[in-house]
Formats: sequence, structure tokens, C-alpha cells
Amino acid sequence: MTSSDRIVVIDDDEVILKIVSAAAETMQLECVATGNVDLLPELLTPATSLILLDLMMPKMDGVEVLRMLGERRCKAGIVLMSGIDKRVIETAKKMARSLGLTVAGHLQKPFSLPQLQMLLETHKVLEPEEDPVVDEREPIPDHEVIQALELGQIVNYYQPQINLATGEVSGVEALARWRHPERGLLYPEHFLERMEVLGLMDRLCWVTVDLGLAEVGQFADQDGRVPRLSLNVSVTSLRDLKFPDIFLDLAHKHGVPAKNIAVEITETGLVTELALTLDVLTRLRMRQIQLSIDDFGTGYAMMQQLQNVPAIELKIDKSFVQWMESNMSDRVMVEKIIEMGHELEMEVVAEGVETQEQYDLLRKKGCDSVQGFLVSHALPPEEMVRWLAEYRGRAKL
Repeated sequence: MTSSDRIVVIDDDEVILKIVSAAAETMQLECVATGNVDLLPELLTPATSLILLDLMMPKMDGVEVLRMLGERRCKAGIVLMSGIDKRVIETAKKMARSLGLTVAGHLQKPFSLPQLQMLLETHKVLEPEEDPVVDEREPIPDHEVIQALELGQIVNYYQPQINLATGEVSGVEALARWRHPERGLLYPEHFLERMEVLGLMDRLCWVTVDLGLAEVGQFADQDGRVPRLSLNVSVTSLRDLKFPDIFLDLAHKHGVPAKNIAVEITETGLVTELALTLDVLTRLRMRQIQLSIDDFGTGYAMMQQLQNVPAIELKIDKSFVQWMESNMSDRVMVEKIIEMGHELEMEVVAEGVETQEQYDLLRKKGCDSVQGFLVSHALPPEEMVRWLAEYRGRAKL
């Protein structure tokens, strides 16, 4: 934090305002402290990098302020202050993040001066997020979405999965990307919805499956061992009774053993037309294709269906992993999913691992594997080959 950055404190307690102002002054930080929420809009300037906000305000409570900050797309880090129950603060933090706000931490009242100073010292100014590649005011035309499949513009990027017990690369997940000739590399959030509307999800599925099976062989180690390939399959495809036969024919064509392939399915993908889906999934397992339940914990029906799905793996959704270090509820959810998965004799993979603390905590809790930015971003095939060579080389040292 530089001296040009501004801290804004909103609290109806004069003592808190004075304490924070004094602490900021000793650290040579500009600080504006007020108990008047109405002044907040005019205090929000490009120089505002941190907002300390009391949740329990008499005129407009902190939740209402967060909603207002979300509407204004505030980029400043936000520290929530309150003497109320910690779980309420954690819920408020999740609500703030769902609004696109950056939660820099929280202070449980009464807090000590060292706690406040540590927070101010460790706070880092976040760079403004880049605008999305696709401008929502200029949606991608339908004919370009169709051409993406016809002209081979859909490619796979791969993200490695690390076995926590051995440190070895246990698998790679194939993730679809669109190399648009004018807009550059587009992520799924920019095109999946359009493909679904246009009825193209099944075609997209087969494009990514064929690519994945064709490319995974180059990821083999020096002994010829190929990491397991995880493929995301559309709900539409899983309702096609011919899917297992077509899938196995492709695997045979590319020389990939069925036992070395995992089909990832989402919780929500099993809610409708369950009988058809279970028919397909059961036949896949009978032919040694592994099944993985993706984004576990985000749906509502899976607890009733989990015992009926012949999956061998659970993937903990990154929304729980991301805040498990500081959020008790998320940490408990992660622990229970790991316990439940192991009780059902399933492997458990944690997604979205971004810090060493998350990695270490997951290993301590008995999670089997992890994937996320801490290990590696998703990479195109040629870069994945180089990454694997470097990673395996370091492992031998």
C-alpha cells in the first residue's frame, strides 16, 4: 500500500474511528473515517483501496452498504467489522464475494491494535480486473459459434492433478477453449451458454473428447505411463444410449485404455431423466471407464442419488476450497466431503487450490488429489508437455 492510497472507515462508534485513524496516521496512510453512511458514495474515489465497514450500522446496515458497493462495482478491498457471531460475518463475506466484491479480511470486535496494524500492513492493493474479452453489448453472432466447431477453433487446455500422498501427477483434466480469430482465446463462460441455446453441446462434447483422447498420449512419462485423462461430458450426451459405444470406439481408435479415462459429470446433470443417465453411466463403468462427480456440494439432489451413481471419485467444488482457511463453514464442508467420499470408497479431489496453506490443509485432512493455480493453470498441449517434463525433473532431485 502506498501513501497515495486511501482508507475509508465506516462505523458509528467514535472510538473505533479514532483508533483506525490513529493507526493509519502512524503508518503514513491517508484515512477518512466517518459514521455517516450517506457520505460513502462521495468518499469512493479511484484512490480508495481499502474500506473498513461495520456491519451493524443504525441507519443503513453493512449488508445494505455491500449491496450498494456491488452495484457500483467497487474495486477496493473490504474489511468487515462486527461484534456479532462469526458465522454471520462469514455469510456476509460470501454475500460480498457473490456481488463481485473483494473481501480483504474481517475484524472481530473488540479487536486489538496489533490485529488492526497487521491487517493494514499486509493489505495489498489489487490491480483492477481486466475487462472480459467479450463485451456483453456485442454478443458473439450465432454463425461464429457454429463455425467454431466446423473450422476447428475449439481446442483443449489441460490442468494437472497432483496426488497428495506421492506428489506425482495423477491425471490431467481437459478444458475447452475457443481460439477466436479476432477476439483471441475465449473461456467457456463466453460460449457455453450460446452453444447450449443453439443445441450444440453434444457436438462440442465429441470435439473435446476426440481431441483429449488424441492428445493425452504425449503426456506420458519416461516409462510410458500416461496420466489419467478427465473429460467433461454434456448432460445431453449422457442421455444418448449410444454414447458408451461411440466413446469406447474413439478410445480404441486413439489407443487409450478405458481404465485410464474419467468422465466428469455434474450434480445438476443427474437431476433430470435420471433413468437414461444411470443407464449410460452404468454401462461406462462396466467397460472400465471411471466416473467422477464434479463440483460436488453445489447441487441439492445428489445426496439422494449419490449411492446409486457408480462413481469412483468426488471433486470438491472450488467455492468451498477457496475460503476454507478462514471460513469455518467451508472448512467443515471440505472435511465432511472427504470423510463421506472415503466412506463410500471413492477418491476425493479438491479443485481450485491456490495457496500452499490450502494444499497443506487438504493433505492433512486426507484429501487424495488437488488441482488449481498453485499447481498450474490450464495449459495448451505443447506447454503441458514442457510443464510435465519440468515437474517430473524437479521430483527426481
